[in-house]
Amino acid sequence: MISLEEALKNKQFPSLETFPCPFDIKGQASGIVRIVFPEFTCLCPRTGYPDFAAIKLFYLPRDLCIELKSWKLYLNAFRMVGTFHEAVTAHLFRTINDILTPQWLLMIGDFFPRGNVDTTVLFESKTPRPAGADLLIGPINPHCRGFSEIEKSSL
Repeated sequence: MISLEEALKNKQFPSLETFPCPFDIKGQASGIVRIVFPEFTCLCPRTGYPDFAAIKLFYLPRDLCIELKSWKLYLNAFRMVGTFHEAVTAHLFRTINDILTPQWLLMIGDFFPRGNVDTTVLFESKTPRPAGADLLIGPINPHCRGFSEIEKSSL
């Protein structure tokens, strides 16, 4: 296991590629890109156990879009990296924001429960949420059942 800091220092992650936005976004409030990567894995820095998550990226391009294969390879490079959920989600948010400089950006790290702990980490840019974004985002539902749900199912 290598820490996120060491992996960044050693330039362990592949390059992210971009391409020019294929549509004229200037002056529009829509044109949102949604990319969901449901098989993200990293390691718990305390135990070394694997953590699994869905990484959800939403953005309104300015001039550039992220190339999907490079994004997938970048995310796959975290497989042996020990990092906290909050740290990796913040890193992904900053990385995409620095590379694309989108008009609006939302990054969600939706981690699956381990030890009955369900974690979701969300970073959103300060710019107003564009029209239609809520249609793509939808509700974030917990992966764990609450006590009242368990009690109802045992009746």
